[in-house]
Amino acid sequence: MATAAPHTTTSSHLTIPVGGMTCAACQSRVQRALGKVDGVRDANVNLMLNNATVTFDPTVVSPQALIETIRDTGYEAEIPKGEKTSLEAQDENERKQDAEFRALRLRAIVAGITGVVAMFFSMPLMMYTSHMSGAPSNDPLMLWQERIFTPWFVKYAAWMYAIDPDVLSIGMLLTTLAVMAWAGRHFYTRAWAAARHGAADMNTLIAVGTGVAFIYSAAATFAPTFFASRGVAPDVYYEAVILITAFILMGNALEARAKRSTASALRALANLRPRTARVVRGGVEADIDIDDVLPGDDVVVRPGERVPVDGIVVSGGSDVDESMLTGESMPVVKGAGDAVVGGTVNGHGAFQMRATTVGADSVLARIVQLMRDAQGSRAPIQALADRVSAVFVPTVMVLALVTFGIWYFALTHSGASSSVAAVRGLVSALAVLIIACPCAVGLAVPTAVMVGTGKGAELGVLIKGGEALQRAGDITTVVLDKTGTVTEGKPGVTDVVRVDASLSDDELLRLVASLERSSEHPLGDAIVRYAEARSLTLSRAESFAAVPGRGATGVVDGRAMAVGNAALLADWGIDVTPLADDASRVSAEAKTPVFIAIDGVLAGLVAIADPMRATSHAAVARLVAMGLDVVMLTGDHRRTAEVIARQAGIPRVVAEVLPDGKVAEVRRLQDEGRVVAMVGDGINDAPALAQADVGVAIGTGTDVAVEAADVALVRGDLHGLADAIALSRRTMRIMRQNLFWAFIYNVISIPVAAGVLYPSFALQLSPILASAAMAFSSVSVVANSLRLRTWRPRRAAAFHEAHA
Repeated sequence: MATAAPHTTTSSHLTIPVGGMTCAACQSRVQRALGKVDGVRDANVNLMLNNATVTFDPTVVSPQALIETIRDTGYEAEIPKGEKTSLEAQDENERKQDAEFRALRLRAIVAGITGVVAMFFSMPLMMYTSHMSGAPSNDPLMLWQERIFTPWFVKYAAWMYAIDPDVLSIGMLLTTLAVMAWAGRHFYTRAWAAARHGAADMNTLIAVGTGVAFIYSAAATFAPTFFASRGVAPDVYYEAVILITAFILMGNALEARAKRSTASALRALANLRPRTARVVRGGVEADIDIDDVLPGDDVVVRPGERVPVDGIVVSGGSDVDESMLTGESMPVVKGAGDAVVGGTVNGHGAFQMRATTVGADSVLARIVQLMRDAQGSRAPIQALADRVSAVFVPTVMVLALVTFGIWYFALTHSGASSSVAAVRGLVSALAVLIIACPCAVGLAVPTAVMVGTGKGAELGVLIKGGEALQRAGDITTVVLDKTGTVTEGKPGVTDVVRVDASLSDDELLRLVASLERSSEHPLGDAIVRYAEARSLTLSRAESFAAVPGRGATGVVDGRAMAVGNAALLADWGIDVTPLADDASRVSAEAKTPVFIAIDGVLAGLVAIADPMRATSHAAVARLVAMGLDVVMLTGDHRRTAEVIARQAGIPRVVAEVLPDGKVAEVRRLQDEGRVVAMVGDGINDAPALAQADVGVAIGTGTDVAVEAADVALVRGDLHGLADAIALSRRTMRIMRQNLFWAFIYNVISIPVAAGVLYPSFALQLSPILASAAMAFSSVSVVANSLRLRTWRPRRAAAFHEAHA
C-alpha cells in the first residue's frame, strides 16, 4: 500500500519597488492590500526604502498578481529587472535618492521665490478687497502682513498700487496655477489616484486644502461683488497656495536629504568596493573591472590599495586594516594561507592572493544585503504607528468638517453673517487639513531602525532587523557558549597520554588527526594542526560521523576509532577509569581531555587548552554592570568550564550538556520570565540560538551559527554584545521620543489650527504657518533619529576607569 507524500509548501521572496508613497497612510494601505492576497504569507512595506518585501506561495499567487495588487491601490510598481547584487541595488537606490532630492530642492526653491513675490503683490489686492467690502481680511496672517508691510509699501513700492487689481488677480491666478501644475503636480495626481481607489493619504490633505483655497480665490477673482455685497472681503489666497506648496516641498526635500543621511553607513560600505582589480592571467598583470574577476584568479594587491575581492594570500604579506568589517582599528598581519576580505585596506606590504568569492557571495556584499534587509524590516513598536496611520487621514478630514461647522455655528449665533462665518470657518478648516502630518508618525520608527542598524555595522555588530534591534534592549539574561565565545576558539594540544605502549605518541596522534580532519569542531582542528606541525602523514577517514556534544567516530587504516568525551566512550562500552587521574589533572588546568579508543579499547587521551579571549573578562564585567545575568552553557567538562568561568568572572556554569540540553536550558530560563540572549559560534549552538529570544553569533564562527542568529558580532569580541544591547536601548529611546513627538505634534497642532485658542487669546492659525509647521515636523523626527550617528559605546578603558 502506497503512502501519501507529505504535504510541503514552498515560499518565495520578492522585493518590489513601490513608487508614489509619501506617508504612513500610503505604506499602511499597500501593506494591508498585499496582506489580503491569498498565498501571501508576509508583507513588509518600507516607506524609507520605497519597496515592499513579500513572502508568498508561488503555487497560489504570481509576482505579476502582486504587482497588480499594488497598482490597484494607486501606486506604481513593477517586477525588478534582472538579478542585482546588494551592492548594485544600493548604488541604484543612491542614484534615485539623489535625483529625488535634487528635484524636490529645485521645486521648493522656485515655489518659495514665487511665493515671496506673490506675497508682495498680494498687498495691494488685500487693501483693495478690504476697502471694496468695508470688512477686514479673514486670514490672520494677512492682517499681520498688512500691519507690518503697508507703511513700507506706501513709502517704497507705491507703484504697485497703480496696477489694475483685476490684472493683478488674473496674473496671480495664472502664476499659482503654474506652480500647482509643475511644482505641486504630484500632490494632486497622487491624491486623485488614491481617491479613485477609495483611499486618502497625506497628498489628499494637501490637495484638498490648497485646491479649496485656489477655487475660493478664483471665485473671489471672477465674482468679487458677490462677496463684497455680503460684507465679506473677497480675499484671494494665491500666495498662500504657493507658499504652502513651497513649505511642504521644502520639508520633503529636507526629509529626502535626511533619509539619505540615515543610509550613510550603507553608503560607506557600498563605496568600499574597488572598481578595478589587478589580475594575473597567463603571466601578465592587467587591471580589469571588478565584476570580471572570477574565483581562482590570482590578484595582486599593492601597498595602500583596497583588497578587491575575498581570497587567500598565496605569497607575500602585509598588515591589513579590517576596521570596516570588525570595527577594530588595529591592523591584522596577513601572510600565506591567511584569508583576506574585499574592501579592507592593505598596509605597507604587497601580496598576491587567489580570489575565492566574488559578486553577491562576497563578505562585503552579504553584509550590505543583510543591512538592507534589516533596514527594510519592521520593529514591533511600528504596529502602533500603523494602527494610527490607517485612520489618520479620514479622521483629519472629518475634524476639518467639524471645525468648519463649529466656526459657522458659533459666528452665526454671535451675529455674523453666514457668508463671513463660512469664510472664517473655511480658513480654519484649511489650516487643520494642512497642519496634520501623518509623515512624522510613519517615519518615527523606520528612520531609527535604519540609523541604528547602520551604527551597529560601524561597530562590527550586524543586527538582522527591527525586531531583533528592539528585542535586544529587553534582554535580561545572557547565555554564553564557552569555546570560541568566551575563549579564543583556537585551542592547541598540550598533552598526549598513552595507555597502549605499542603505539608511539606520533602514531596515536596520526590516527586521531586522520579522523578529526573530517570534523569541523575546533578541538578536532587543534589536533589536526598539531599533527601537521609535526609533519605527520595523515590518512583518509572512512565512515566518519560527528556525534553532537560527544565527539566523532570512524575508520582509519582499517581501525575503528572513537574520539571524544567520556560519554562517547561509555556509549561504546569502554571504561575510561585508567585515565581518570590524568583527566582530572588536565581539567584542573582548564584543559579539555579528549579520550581515544581504538578497536573498542581505551588507547589514550589528548589534552587541549583553549585560552580565554583577552577581552572576555572586561566584557562580562560590562554586561553585569548593565544589570544582566550572565551564564556559561557548554558541552565541555565541568571542571574545565568552571576554571574558565572563574577567569572570565561568570557567576554560573551549566556544563556537559548536549545541543538539545542547551535548548532545554534556554527554554527553562524563558519559562522563568527571562528574556534570553544566547551567544555561540558552532553548529552545535545553532538550535539554542534559534530558541533564544535573541540569538547572537560570533562572526568568526560557522555559517550555520551566523545564519541562525539575530545578531552577528563580526569582530568576535563580547564587547560587541554589550554594544548591541546598549545600542538597542538607545535606539528604542529614540523611537519612543519620535512617536511621542509625532503624536503630540498632531494632538496639539490640530486643535490650535481649528481655533481652540481663539476664544481666550484671539489667536487663529493661518494655513501658511500651518504648512510650515507640518513641513518641519517630519524633518524633526528624522533629525532626532540621526542623533544615533554620533552615539559611541562605552569603551573598555572608560569602563575600567569608572569601576576602578
